[in-house]
Amino acid sequence: MKNGHRPMRRQKREVTSPEELRRILEKCQILRIGAMDEEGMFVVPVNYGFEWEDELLLYFHSAKEGRKADAFRKDPNVAFELDCGYEVITGDYACSYSAAYESIMGNGTVTLLETPEKKERALTLLMKHAAPGANLVFRPEMLEAAAVYCLRVSSLTGKRRERKQ
Repeated sequence: MKNGHRPMRRQKREVTSPEELRRILEKCQILRIGAMDEEGMFVVPVNYGFEWEDELLLYFHSAKEGRKADAFRKDPNVAFELDCGYEVITGDYACSYSAAYESIMGNGTVTLLETPEKKERALTLLMKHAAPGANLVFRPEMLEAAAVYCLRVSSLTGKRRERKQ
């Protein structure tokens, strides 16, 4: 997967290892998706699941109608962000404060999953990530009612700011 972004200003904070990027994906809980429609740009937070074999695929669900669904139908190209591990790093004066965190940002294309089998696989991955140990029984009417999406990641960049010990 390529890093389609400009070079990071503080390259020492860049996370490039696939293993470390996977760890951040496992640790974070909320995926923020940026999209565009006739009303302008907007960001929506969603729970997610993922798989990363040859490519990174992020899965999330939604209602079948609404701004998000309309936007994805008109333009499936999106940006995304997730972050975790936020902790304030105190300083001696206001501008010397900072924050520790880990994050991933990127771009990709959203597609609606159509078959019950694909929806169930995606929702299983989502539930295993968001609520490990949850009952993973999906009734057919539930699968029919839900819009389940796959965000196929085309580029990403990871970043980490660690707390000094």
